[in-house]
Amino acid sequence: MKRLLIIIVTVLPLMSGTIAPKQILIYTHNGEGYNEKGYVHENIAASVEALKKLCSDNRYAVQATDDPSIFTPEKLRKVSCIIFANSNNQAFDTEGQKQAFVAYTHNGGGFVGIHSASGSERQWPWFWAMLGGKFVRHPKLQEFTIKVVDKNHPATDFLGDSWAWEDECYYTDQLNPDIHVLLAADLTTIADDKKVQYPGTTFGNFFPLSWCHEFEGGRQFYTALGHKAEYYKDEKFLKHLLGGIRWSMMEN
Repeated sequence: MKRLLIIIVTVLPLMSGTIAPKQILIYTHNGEGYNEKGYVHENIAASVEALKKLCSDNRYAVQATDDPSIFTPEKLRKVSCIIFANSNNQAFDTEGQKQAFVAYTHNGGGFVGIHSASGSERQWPWFWAMLGGKFVRHPKLQEFTIKVVDKNHPATDFLGDSWAWEDECYYTDQLNPDIHVLLAADLTTIADDKKVQYPGTTFGNFFPLSWCHEFEGGRQFYTALGHKAEYYKDEKFLKHLLGGIRWSMMEN
């Protein structure tokens, strides 16, 4: 009888379609700069609106905030993916908030970083390793060619061998050797008079722009693309983001 009750309690929610949707947290905090007042992207409102629609269309529950007090073990317990959407500089106010995020990762939480997310927490080595790298600089916004390194990942499987795109080509350092590169900028198509200083020939004629990896129990996806507000209406870019979100939650 007890076994029958357990089966009924387990199966009935599945039959009635009452399974709670996965929860996604969109985080846009732009804290104080490290050497000067931090840059706040004008694309944040557009990115939040697009991500909310993307989540809603795919039946995810979604919340957006720029308030770091959201980072507590209790508030993150039911979150499946945290998206740092154009966050920058200091992402957290307290050590407790940092440790709540670390615990979230250790508990298998997914992470997606978009564009200036790589400029968040530039004084915290754990965060660099988790995201996969740390922002250094970028040349002027321009059109360039992106090499599709992995054509089988859900964030890139709809692309061809290359992707013509306009953006800020982000250069990062402190790259985690565990990252799996998905997209790389073709540096021969980038106009940048400081290129010889960095990245130079570190990666030959290419530089990583998007990657994924698994770090300390969680899954992380990062894309350096997404500077302009209008990009968040671009079908290919939105597919790129959705593929990364799904991968971070182990749906692909």
